[in-house]
Amino acid sequence: MATRSSARQAAAATKNSSPASSQDHSGSKINGAAGTKRKGGSTTASPQSKRGRKGAKKEQTTIEEPMPIEGTEETFKDIEIKDAPHQETTGASDPAPAVDKADQESQQEEQAVANGQNGEPADKDKANGETEQKEDTDVMKNGIEAGEAATKADAVEESAEREESTPSSILEKGIIYFFFRGRVGIDEPSDVGNIARSYIILRPLPHGAKLGDGPIGDDGHNRMLALPKKVLPMSPKDRFMTFVEKANTSTEDIKTNLSASDYMTKTAGSRHTPAAAPIGEGVYAITSTGRETHLAYILTLPAEISEVQKGVGLKQRGSFVTSAKNPETSAPAGARLPKGAEYPKEILDEFRGRGWMPLTPKLLDYENTQFLIIGHNEGALEKATVPQADDVKQEKEEPKEEIEKLEHEDNLRVDHLKGDDTVFEDLGLSSKEYPKLQTTW
Repeated sequence: MATRSSARQAAAATKNSSPASSQDHSGSKINGAAGTKRKGGSTTASPQSKRGRKGAKKEQTTIEEPMPIEGTEETFKDIEIKDAPHQETTGASDPAPAVDKADQESQQEEQAVANGQNGEPADKDKANGETEQKEDTDVMKNGIEAGEAATKADAVEESAEREESTPSSILEKGIIYFFFRGRVGIDEPSDVGNIARSYIILRPLPHGAKLGDGPIGDDGHNRMLALPKKVLPMSPKDRFMTFVEKANTSTEDIKTNLSASDYMTKTAGSRHTPAAAPIGEGVYAITSTGRETHLAYILTLPAEISEVQKGVGLKQRGSFVTSAKNPETSAPAGARLPKGAEYPKEILDEFRGRGWMPLTPKLLDYENTQFLIIGHNEGALEKATVPQADDVKQEKEEPKEEIEKLEHEDNLRVDHLKGDDTVFEDLGLSSKEYPKLQTTW
């Protein structure tokens, strides 16, 4: 991995000369659009207490509960080979590793209790609730750390020139955030086994958008994706089911879903679900290469990939083959949601009776959409950004160039804003209530 130079130095250099050229060996055509990175600062969160308890094992009854996942990759592999039209979804796949029993029980208890099972409803103490509400109100009034006021400013700028040059093979582009949440009672996970669930948040941008200074405004079109497997696929053998937990949602709704909670149970007494912690921010594009679609990304934060990112499968640059499931076809027992996505007839017709089809952005606007993300070996971003013949004929920019240009703009935006705390500014989160950007266990 190439060393990432300081964006502060890059931003200063831009005032006196052209941006520094990329250190990435991708052969990008744009000057200084890729590889101009902030150096790693003090991104490590302060050590916090770590504790965890086992709970009673429960069956999944809602979308919020973790799906049992033992052995499901092999089942998904068989379905994918039969129905999906993707070249990279064929081939042998190793069975999923056995799930740690304590991990699974803890996750199931956490979600079951939160939904009113295995004990009393998750009601908070009234006095505590009033205190928290007052504190939240004070924060909003004073504009301290919460970021709500900041989100009124919008870094997104429409550009007719950018619209004209962006290739049609980029179906959607935007800002991407990665989070994980520790198991019940564990505020600071010490390894992947301490993670209850991971999340991806997508903030789509207009096709011709470019980024200026300031936080990303809230247009109410955010998506929150849940990864029950906790980690991202690292090779073509890894095929992990993902689903849309929230579609067309506001940052306020995302804030509620990522926040910490305390509740009472009959069996274990007081329990604490920690707030989700950010582990990455960057830009993404959903691209088409003909028979396949890909979710490609380039990270802006953290400045340098560390042990947490490596542990969950995040890379500086990466992509996944994506394949959406037809909700009218059966699913493996361990991967069924209580309710499938409710697509209109015109979308269902696009499946043409098949079990799977390439993921397109419009499917992400429906809650409970299920899709596989399938790993790549080396050169993942390059595979996802192969120029298409029509775009070449029309002299459009290459998909990779557009993603790198967007990342360069995001890098400058982050440096001019609040560095690692940009995630909180963008999503209207209070940095006092959420862990800092995690880089070490």
